[in-house]
Amino acid sequence: MGRRPAKNVGAATTTASGSLGKALLLVLWLVWAGLLFGGFVFGTLSEDENYRIGVTSRIGSSAVLVVAGLVGFALWRRTTAGSAALLIAVGMALGFLGDLFNAGLLDRLIPLEDPTLGGIGAFGLGHVAYIAACLIIARRAGLTSTGARYASLAVWELLGIVGWFAVVYWGAEMTLVRWMALPYTLLLAGTAGLMTGLAVGNRRLVPLAFGGALFLVSDLILAFRLFRGSFYMAGDAVWLTYGPGQMLIVFSIGSIAAVMMSSEAPSQATGNRGSNSLAPDCS
Repeated sequence: MGRRPAKNVGAATTTASGSLGKALLLVLWLVWAGLLFGGFVFGTLSEDENYRIGVTSRIGSSAVLVVAGLVGFALWRRTTAGSAALLIAVGMALGFLGDLFNAGLLDRLIPLEDPTLGGIGAFGLGHVAYIAACLIIARRAGLTSTGARYASLAVWELLGIVGWFAVVYWGAEMTLVRWMALPYTLLLAGTAGLMTGLAVGNRRLVPLAFGGALFLVSDLILAFRLFRGSFYMAGDAVWLTYGPGQMLIVFSIGSIAAVMMSSEAPSQATGNRGSNSLAPDCS
């Protein structure tokens, strides 16, 4: 009898912690949206007519998503989704590093002949982390339909090849960066394919799939800008697809946790009730 109040206090503390974390995520989302979309609405067009969103708003919005990824991991680290959440947070952090390379903010610290190569490397490693997260989600949530996975991969890889051929290869003198763009594009297409396969298995993961798709679209826009020539507000077009894409991936951590934890519910009900009492409510 004397231990029951302590247990209730612990559960209440955990619930309060989860609620506070979710409130923090909401605040981070509002800050992210304010930086990115506010920067676009209220920004001044740059001299080269590429951006209305200033570099501070762009990099700031990406940094906010890094924090959101860490918060998401902190919230669900003790659940079955902990490792997937960590990989998504790592992927976002590597994406932020890629943003710094592409913005030329690491030129003094890490001098490269072409900073784009640094960006490709960082984003590529980030997508390896995203792919690893997808494989963990598929296995632990029981979303292992090979038909959905391979069909989604085939469609997105085909789209990636067509996009690379049309934007990067067609009628151009091939350089190292252009060739490197092919495996990089296929990697991004693979991420989108795996995320789409997960969404086919559980529609709560549709935002995750949209995030992967938007990331690939932003990459093709960036490739057009780099290899075919810029156009009016080209930089903003990249960030208004890339930013929401990353946001959807990072903010899908809660849905991922809900899907993975619900897949464990039957086994918990038959002999392990209460084992996830430290997990915040994901409903």
